[in-house]
Amino acid sequence: MSSGTGSAWSTRLEPGERWWGGAVADSRHMPYGLRPFRRDLAFHTGRAASMRGANQSAPLLLSSTGRIVWSDRPFAFSIAQGRLEVRGSDVRLSRGGSTLREAFREASARYFPPAGTTPARELFTGPQYNCWIEMPYTPTQEAVLTYVRRLLDEGMPPGVVMIDDSWSPDYGTWRFDPTRFPDPAAMVRRLHDWDCCIMLWVVPFVSPDSAVFRSLEHEGLLLRDGTGETAIRRWWNGYSALLDLTNPAAVAWVRGELDALVETTGVDGFKFDAGDVHDYRADDRTAEPLAEPVDLCEAWARIGLNYPFNEYRACWKMGGQPLAQRLADKPPSWGEDGIGSLIPGLVVQGLGGHPFTCPDMIGGGEIDAMSGAAGIDQEFFVRYAQVAALAPMMQFSLSPARVLDAVHRGAVHGALAVREQLLPLILDLVDQAAVTGEPVVRHMAYHYPGMEDVADQFLLGPDLLVAPALEQGARTRQVRLPDGTWRDDRGELLTGPAVITAATPLDRIPRYSRLPSGRRA
Repeated sequence: MSSGTGSAWSTRLEPGERWWGGAVADSRHMPYGLRPFRRDLAFHTGRAASMRGANQSAPLLLSSTGRIVWSDRPFAFSIAQGRLEVRGSDVRLSRGGSTLREAFREASARYFPPAGTTPARELFTGPQYNCWIEMPYTPTQEAVLTYVRRLLDEGMPPGVVMIDDSWSPDYGTWRFDPTRFPDPAAMVRRLHDWDCCIMLWVVPFVSPDSAVFRSLEHEGLLLRDGTGETAIRRWWNGYSALLDLTNPAAVAWVRGELDALVETTGVDGFKFDAGDVHDYRADDRTAEPLAEPVDLCEAWARIGLNYPFNEYRACWKMGGQPLAQRLADKPPSWGEDGIGSLIPGLVVQGLGGHPFTCPDMIGGGEIDAMSGAAGIDQEFFVRYAQVAALAPMMQFSLSPARVLDAVHRGAVHGALAVREQLLPLILDLVDQAAVTGEPVVRHMAYHYPGMEDVADQFLLGPDLLVAPALEQGARTRQVRLPDGTWRDDRGELLTGPAVITAATPLDRIPRYSRLPSGRRA
C-alpha cells in the first residue's frame, strides 16, 4: 500500500527516497534506504540499551520526498529491498509535501506542535559546566566552588553549573549530603554572585532499604514487577527501586522534593538522567494499567516541564516541548562512535521535534573511557568544542585550563568567540523553534534536496553552513556547497553547487553564509 493506516503494511520506496527518525541512537545509520535496517521502538536492547545508545526516540519517520509515518504508540519497522515495512498499532502513512522540510513541518503541526516556549535562556547564552568528569561520584561543596572559580579565572564565561551524581546521601533522598555540602544555600549564593546558575542531577530511582524507600513502598508509589513485588532493577550504579510515575501521587512526591530544594537552597533546576525505556518491562504493574515502558519514560520527561532549567538524555516523544535534550555519553574517540556521531545525532534530535539540543560534554562524557584514557587528546578536545560551539548548547566537564596547553586553550577560546559572534543567530533560531518547531541544527537536505548523504556538515537556519573538522590531524576537508553565492568566514566569495577544499587549521571552524540574493525560503 502507498498510504493508509493499519497494524502491518508495506510501501515501496519512491525514487531516491531516504528516511530519518525513530531513535536518535540509530542516527549513524540514517538516512535509511541505502542498506537494510530494522528497529522496534518499543524496546531498547543490546547496544541501544547501553549508555552510548540510550537517547531520544519517537514513533515518527520522515522522508526526503515528503512522506510521514506516525503512530501514537511505538512501532517496528524495517527497510530493505526498496520497501518500508511497518508493524504496530494504528501506524499512519501520509504525505506532507515533496521535501524533508515539508514533511517535518506537517508532522510537527499535526502530531507534536511547538509549545511556544524554550528552556531557560541561560542554557543557551553561556556554556554549561558539568562536574561529572572532574569529580565523578565525589562532588563536594569546596570542590565545586574551586572548579568553577578556576574556570572563570582562566577566562571562561559564566554559565550553568551542573552538580552530577552523589551530591545526595542516597538515590531518592533528594537533599544535600551534609558531610559533602555543609551549607548548600551559601554555595548557591556564591555561584549566583559569580553570574552562574546551578542544576542538580536526579534520577527516578530509589535506593533500596533507605528510609525513603520504606516510606514510598508503604504508600504504593514504587513500580511493581510482573509478580507484584516491588521492582528492583540493575542500572549503571547498581540496584534500585523505581518510582511508578504513572501514579499521580508519585509525580506529586518527586515534584515536592525538587520544589523543596529550589525553595531551601536556591538551585535553579535539574538534570533529569535515566528513565530510559530499557529500565522498564512490558509486564510491570503500574497505577495506569495500560502503561508500557515508553509511557514511564515519557512520564519522567513531563516532570521537567515544571522547571525551565532542565536537561534530558533519554526521552520518548515530547517533541515540541521546552526540554533541553543532550546526546548520550560519548567516548573520547575519533570516528563514527565519537566525534563523527555528533552532527548526525543533533540533526535527528531536531527532526524528532527536539530543537534545544546539546552534543554531550566536550571531549567526551563516557566515564569509563575517560577514566581509562592515558592522556587527553588535545586536538580531539578542540575539534569537539568547535562542533559544540555552534550547537544550541555547549557543555564542558573537563576543565580546559587543567587539560590543555596554551595553544589548544587558545583554540577553544577561539571557538567560544565564534559562538559569541553567532549567538544572536542561534538565539533567534531557538526563539523561532519555540513557535515553528523547526530544528536549530538542520540537515543539509532540509533546505537543499539532493544532499541527503551529507553527514559531516550542517545548517544553522537556511543560510549558514557549518563544516567543522572531524578527522584526526586534518588540516583540510571537503565541503559541499549548495547552489547560490556564499561568503566564507575569511571573506572569500564562492559559487555553488560545488565541492571545495577548505583549510582547517586548529583554530578554524569553516563557515559559509549564503548571500541574500540567493536565499531560499
